[in-house]
Amino acid sequence: MPVTGVRAFVFDLDGTMVDNMAPHLEAFARFGQRHGLPPLTMADRARIDGKRNAEVFATVFGRTLTDAEWRAFEDEKEALYRELSVGRLVPTPGLERLLALAGERDIAIAVATSAPRENVEHTLRELGLAHLLPYVARGDEVPHGKPAPDVFLAAARRIGVPPALCVAFEDAPMGIAAARRAGMQTCGLTTSFTRAQLEALDEPPHFVVGDFDEFLEGPGRWLLAPP
Repeated sequence: MPVTGVRAFVFDLDGTMVDNMAPHLEAFARFGQRHGLPPLTMADRARIDGKRNAEVFATVFGRTLTDAEWRAFEDEKEALYRELSVGRLVPTPGLERLLALAGERDIAIAVATSAPRENVEHTLRELGLAHLLPYVARGDEVPHGKPAPDVFLAAARRIGVPPALCVAFEDAPMGIAAARRAGMQTCGLTTSFTRAQLEALDEPPHFVVGDFDEFLEGPGRWLLAPP
């Protein structure tokens, strides 16, 4: 049962803090053409969105990859993303207002992402938010990637807040499952999947919103109430 008295917000990055799926998909389309891969379908994305690149590339190529192989694929595809996304990234509506409110109410903030370090630094720099988000837990820093809870638990440890008092924001089924398994309250954003798709998950989010403005006008009103 969701509780009030929230003490931390834990954000996924791609597709959550920023609706950057368009440049990611453009980058993957170019990458796929180079390597003879079919276009990604929504069913493909439900299986790979939110996962670490080691798992993503093994899935799309349909075989086990060596470390050298998947790292080379990661470098190639993510360099395309960073090139294509320059000047195109803006915070998801309501995010800056939510971060300001968190600062006013002494609510801790962390990021829990599967993105590699270079992408995290690039994306936060493009958003102008790097100075507000010093606590970042990455999937390549923990034993298991999403849908395992490791990266969300790592984020909670870094800010010193019990998972039960954290609200996690996610856009992908794998990430929602990871946050729930970490014991966090979860809010799904419909930037990548529809409300119906998120609500139909085996492990659905506690709340579903279109953006952070909707969160603040809806569940945020009572989730942020004093305990």
